[in-house]
Amino acid sequence: MGMIVCDEYGLEAAHWMQLGEHVSEELLKRPLVTEYRQKLSFPFGDAELLQVVLPNILIIYGDLVLRRHHVRMRAVDVPDTIELHFSLAGNSTVTNKVSGRTHFFIPQQQNIMYVPEFDGQVDFDHKLRQGYKFFEIHFMSRHFLELAQDSCEVLRRFADEVAAGKPAELSPRGLPITLAMQACINDIVNCRFQGGLKLLFLEAKCLELLTLQAETFERARQATTTSTSVLKSDYDKGRILQARDYLLLHLDTPPSLPELSRIAGLNEYKLKNGFKEVFNTTVYGYLNDVKLTQAKEQLLSGTSIKEIAMQLGYGSVQHFSRAYRKKFGLPPGKSRK
Repeated sequence: MGMIVCDEYGLEAAHWMQLGEHVSEELLKRPLVTEYRQKLSFPFGDAELLQVVLPNILIIYGDLVLRRHHVRMRAVDVPDTIELHFSLAGNSTVTNKVSGRTHFFIPQQQNIMYVPEFDGQVDFDHKLRQGYKFFEIHFMSRHFLELAQDSCEVLRRFADEVAAGKPAELSPRGLPITLAMQACINDIVNCRFQGGLKLLFLEAKCLELLTLQAETFERARQATTTSTSVLKSDYDKGRILQARDYLLLHLDTPPSLPELSRIAGLNEYKLKNGFKEVFNTTVYGYLNDVKLTQAKEQLLSGTSIKEIAMQLGYGSVQHFSRAYRKKFGLPPGKSRK
């Protein structure tokens, strides 16, 4: 991708700077993995970028620390791609002067979009302290259209817009990043394979993320079509996200359902069913998944199984091992290997 940035008006070419490596269509045709890791410094902030190039796929992970919060950005000589976008931290508003569209990105939400041309402005939250983090997977458009051809309804409709060359989003509003998606992103960013195995692993994980996204949007479409949703407004959906955020902040001392219901400002019925609707699992199923996902990361970093079991509140190593095996299909010791 050829993305250039500027914190000025951008009237002079000298003001524009390259953001990351330029990835050409020719590079995306090579049957191997090419990886770039960069630390960049600009007048408006600093950035760490990871770019991984596969056949027909570009992976980008970015971590920005900003000193100014208004940035001009332009795509130059870019391959035609579909973007799987995951906002991990920080709020931003992206205005595309070419299409006239405005995109709003909030933490822990995801969407799929097609932006044939981009020249515009990115406005970051002026209260931003922790920086802005994002993760993207770009599929070459022709490759994406092949994948979407016999898939679900929501993906096929989106593909029709892409085939017509129209700017499009899978949904006007993003949906929450699920734990399965977060685990998949972590697996990609921390991939330990090399050579041909790395290529196979990363391709599989990119397809897994696309599948997970399509599933969540298709499920949301069906719920809207059949009017089975218990969440009747954006306010209700926001309360569910607040409940999720509170759970994540209190993993060691999780609240009871009545307590979480009061905190979220929803009755227990709407909390339980709304949580299942948004995250496809129960409140405590979600809590358990978060703990086990953390356990997997700790195992890979060298923490002992006994210590992890104690930290996460399991009554015994055996109890932890059974729960871990049920989720990941293998015992903790083998997962570390």
